[in-house]
Amino acid sequence: MFTQVEQAIKGIITPQMAAVATAEGYCPEYIRDMVAAGKIVIPNNINSKPRPVGIGKGLRTKVNASIGTSSDIVDYAAEVRKAKIAQAAGADTLMELSVGGNLDKVRREVIAAVDLPVGNVPLYQAFCEAAKKRGSADKLDPEELFDLIEKQCEDGLAFMAIHCGINLYTIERLRKQHYRYGGLVSKGGTTMVSWMEKNNRENPLYEHFDRVVNILKKYDVCLSLGNGLRAGAIHDSHDRAQMQELIINCELAQIGREMGCQMLVEGPGHMPLDEVEANILIQKRMSDEAPYYMLGPITSDIVPGFDHISSAIGSAQSARYGADLICYITPAEHLALPNEDDVRQGVHAARVATYIGDMNKYPEKGRERDKQMSKARRDLQWDKQFELALIPEEAKAIRASRIPEDEKTCTMCGEFCAANGSGKLFNGDLAGDKV
Repeated sequence: MFTQVEQAIKGIITPQMAAVATAEGYCPEYIRDMVAAGKIVIPNNINSKPRPVGIGKGLRTKVNASIGTSSDIVDYAAEVRKAKIAQAAGADTLMELSVGGNLDKVRREVIAAVDLPVGNVPLYQAFCEAAKKRGSADKLDPEELFDLIEKQCEDGLAFMAIHCGINLYTIERLRKQHYRYGGLVSKGGTTMVSWMEKNNRENPLYEHFDRVVNILKKYDVCLSLGNGLRAGAIHDSHDRAQMQELIINCELAQIGREMGCQMLVEGPGHMPLDEVEANILIQKRMSDEAPYYMLGPITSDIVPGFDHISSAIGSAQSARYGADLICYITPAEHLALPNEDDVRQGVHAARVATYIGDMNKYPEKGRERDKQMSKARRDLQWDKQFELALIPEEAKAIRASRIPEDEKTCTMCGEFCAANGSGKLFNGDLAGDKV
């Protein structure tokens, strides 16, 4: 069985490539060539065959939603509902990040509940099981980790965030740096650093990277190179430890691509707005334009309860400058396990952000919809406005909750509606419609 990359190199257009081409408005040959070059990935698994979603160069910026149990809240039915809500709200991919309860059960139920590509972080389950069996995550047997990665691939995961870029050299950079305002914020990354320190050993995911790649290749699963040393505070953005891990991940992306595996590189994290463009430029240059998966970024550290807004601001910039997949942030970030409404709000905020980023990244094809919406508003064509709206159900619900006396207007202005009052100015030659 050949992977998407291997088939693309052979000149084969797979059904997944053809589907992405149709969805994105490209010829199939373009998608094939970009997959062959490692600049587009299509998360896949031969066991589950998820919906084809293209991530990468020239494509619409995609949105990932993350769900999963915690050690405090284990409700399998709730996680399945969240997965379905994320898909209905417009998420393109889903990450199942459970750390509480029966992790095999929740993963399998979530994969079965949606047709989105589903990913995870295998280190979570590996360290959870080591802690249960031996009393400490630091007693993880690396062989069990590799066996677990294979088992999770067999279950149908389409992509995996694996922390291969943490090694003894990156830890040394962190130690010599002498500070971290936000500490370490990646659960998998932090626990792997602890394991390496306690066992005085190299990260087995880095040391045996070829083994990781070969397991994922067997199922045509996409490897997302996790950022275990990402910044959890804007004052840690682009510190030496984080940048060293990014350099290694970009190197590994090239190695994995040459081995025939689809590769993503993961980015931050927390980052001030004025550093977003530079971060993406660096990643794209170092990785030869491997698809970039960004967590927002969150652009301020002092807005708990509104981190989805802070992240949306960063996500719009990320999409604008070339990020390819954005992980949503919910209002519960830094506060609690997201509930169902948090998931919906997070997906909607990220979709708005990536749309705004894309209309600036691709201005030649990304602004026509906005022009048509402007004309529909000018002409008070409410059905047309809802048809064009990015999230029409929300717009319809708000209008329906406050019905105006004159159905042509809205309750914001009522009889003083500017569009209604000036409508006569935009008839015939004054309409200004060039198309």
